[in-house]
Amino acid sequence: MIASVHGLVRSLGPSSAVVEVGGVGMLVQCTPGTLARLQVGEQANISTSLVVREDSLTLFGFATDDERELFELLQTASGIGPKVAQAVLGTLSPRDVRAAIALADIAVLTRVPGIGKKGAERMVLDLRDKVSMLPESGDPLVPLPAEVAPVAPWRDQLLGALTGLGWSSAEAEDAIAVVEPTADAAMETEGRVEVSALLRLALRALSK
Repeated sequence: MIASVHGLVRSLGPSSAVVEVGGVGMLVQCTPGTLARLQVGEQANISTSLVVREDSLTLFGFATDDERELFELLQTASGIGPKVAQAVLGTLSPRDVRAAIALADIAVLTRVPGIGKKGAERMVLDLRDKVSMLPESGDPLVPLPAEVAPVAPWRDQLLGALTGLGWSSAEAEDAIAVVEPTADAAMETEGRVEVSALLRLALRALSK
């Protein structure tokens, strides 16, 4: 596994870069967003994932470790290969990918070339329970919240889930303030809070 490459950028193409590492030019397949951060003649540090096939070894490059890990996770979904996984990250930000999967937002996922309605539905089915387990920018692993939680923990669980999906603490707190009346009403009428339902409401508020 080649987890990263660091060296001089020798050339840039429409979908790839050549980075010289120890005198060897490494061809790295990159999204447009990653390529935009590179300059010929300058040093680059690229997170990478090596995809091994019977007839090829292909190195895919990403601006962050988070993107690389999400790229690898996407490929665990049925029918998603490296090219489609790269297209996902070339079309949507990691945070948007997580939110779309968590919310089962098929319309967002089908913006990606190569993903139709059935493919998006399979992606949600296969990844919904996994996607928020990924760290972002060095954040600790954050599990999905429990379906039902007492009033005291729900705020912490929701905050952890939202920051794990890529929003800042301040953004998460704003979203929690939006859903708090719903949580209070649920406690009064049912004596419990469904954190997963609050998470969906909070994500909708953040996406506006």
